[in-house]
Amino acid sequence: MLDLICAYENYLSKVKQASSNTVASYMRDIRQFAGWLPKDVAIQDASQLNISEYLSHLEDEGRSGATVSRSLASLKNFYGYLVSSGFVEKTPVFDIHVDRGEKKLPQILTGHEIELLLSQPSNLDAKGCRDKAMLEVMYATGIRVSELIELNVDDVNLDLGIIKCAGTKKTRAIPLYPGALRALSVYLRDIRETMIASGDETALFVNISGVRMSRQGFWKILKHYQSTAHIEKEITPHTLRHSFAVHLLENGADLGSLQELMGHSDISSTQMYTHMVNQKLKSVYEKCHPKA
Repeated sequence: MLDLICAYENYLSKVKQASSNTVASYMRDIRQFAGWLPKDVAIQDASQLNISEYLSHLEDEGRSGATVSRSLASLKNFYGYLVSSGFVEKTPVFDIHVDRGEKKLPQILTGHEIELLLSQPSNLDAKGCRDKAMLEVMYATGIRVSELIELNVDDVNLDLGIIKCAGTKKTRAIPLYPGALRALSVYLRDIRETMIASGDETALFVNISGVRMSRQGFWKILKHYQSTAHIEKEITPHTLRHSFAVHLLENGADLGSLQELMGHSDISSTQMYTHMVNQKLKSVYEKCHPKA
C-alpha cells in the first residue's frame, strides 16, 4: 500500500511537476483515507462503498463541503493514476457526488420512525437478537459505525450499563438506556456464544460466519430494516448518530456533554446539531403561530 502511495507522490512531483503545496494536499487526503480503511482492505482493493462511507465519515466529523469535495478529487486522481499505471483494473471512484456549496444539514429520524426501526428485528432467532442489540446500541450511544464494529466484549459493562468506545482521540464511556441494555444483555447471555466461529473471538458483534461484523454488513442490515419498516427517508448509520444528537438536544442536553458523548474533538462539529434543532423549532413556529 505504501509503495503505491509513494509511487503516486513521485509521479506528482517528478512527472506532473506539481507544486509542493499541491503534492502535500493530495498526499494528506490519500494517507488519511488509507488510515481510515479497515485493516484487511488494502488501498488498491477499496470499493465504491468504501469511498462513499469515507466521505460520509468526513461529513460526520463536520468537515466543510469544500474539504469533502477536495478529498473526493484527490482520491479520483489517485485511482486514475493506479488504473493508467496498471496497478488496478478499474477505479472505485464513480457515480459519487458531493455538494461543493454550503454544507447541508443531515437528515434525522423522528421519534416515531426510530421506534418503527428498532421494532423491526425479530427476537425469535439469533440474527434477530443480534440485529436488535446493534440497532439499540447505535441509537443509545450515537457511536460511529466504525466504532460499533470495533467494540469487543470487554468494552461492555452490563452491571454499570455502559460501553467503552475507543474514539480517534480518547476512550469514552457511554451509558445505555434500559431497552438497549436489555437487548445487549440477551445477545451476550443467550446468542453470541452460539454465533462465534472461535472461542477466542473478541468482537462483540459477529456476522453469520462468526467473525467480526463489517461496515458493509451492518449497512446492509440497516437497509433491510429500513425497507421492512417502510421508512421512505434514506437511512445510513450516520442517520442514527445524527438522530441521537438532535434528540438529546431537544430534550435538554447541553453542548459540552453532547460533545463528550459524540467524541468530537472540536465543539464546532457538535454545534451543527443546534442549527438542526433551531431549524425544526422555526418550522414549528411558522406552522403553528397564528401570526406567522
